Amino acid sequence: MSDRTILRISGPDARDFLQGLVSNDVRKLEQGLVYAAILTPQGKYRADFFLVPDGDTILMDIASSLAPGIKQTLTMYKLRSAVEIEETDITVTRGLGTPPEGAFADPRSDAMGWRAYNGHAGDADVDWDAVRVAAGVPESDIELTPESYILEMGFERLNGVDFKKGCFVGQEVVARMKHKTVLRKGLAQVAVEGEAPVGTDISVGEKPAGTLFTQAGGKALAYLRYDRATDDMQAGEAVVRYQPDS
Repeated sequence: MSDRTILRISGPDARDFLQGLVSNDVRKLEQGLVYAAILTPQGKYRADFFLVPDGDTILMDIASSLAPGIKQTLTMYKLRSAVEIEETDITVTRGLGTPPEGAFADPRSDAMGWRAYNGHAGDADVDWDAVRVAAGVPESDIELTPESYILEMGFERLNGVDFKKGCFVGQEVVARMKHKTVLRKGLAQVAVEGEAPVGTDISVGEKPAGTLFTQAGGKALAYLRYDRATDDMQAGEAVVRYQPDS
């Protein structure tokens, strides 16, 4: 995966340092990969990534486009913590089915297969967009943007947030959305006839209803206003249908 960067986070304070920043519980590294995000203090998405156990250190598997900014953010937050952050030349591969020896199950969904960091060959000719659309998994820089709230984007279902771990940056907003509000917008799988560019507005009549994102095999991921989502919406030249009970 040439679009991923692997950062190494090391030092005696590494786990405690990350525990106070990320949306998931770093202690879950004892069980394998941890999917998590770093948020703004206002609770909005900054980046999502996998944390990978690697002996006495932790690897961060992150979209290459987001890596420089998150490395800078981590450096800013570490203050006097005994933590080192460095970019590595480690590569990531992935495949479907049971993880081979040395690989890790993708914690977001069984359908997403496995990821490996030890040079293991990945599965060729997999349409990963189709896999993640079918599984309802958003992607960095596509569905996940700086305007996103992680609960609207399915992070609870994707095992990307822990409500019992204690404080992290943006935690108050996430907790309030979890316990005090009903989500009126969010990521959904829709049926789509025709094609439209990623980011095309979805409308019902003349009213905005959301945004169309990745499309594959007659299905797509869309960010929808649930009160306006129907089985007859328009996105450019494409017809979009939301049928949550189908």
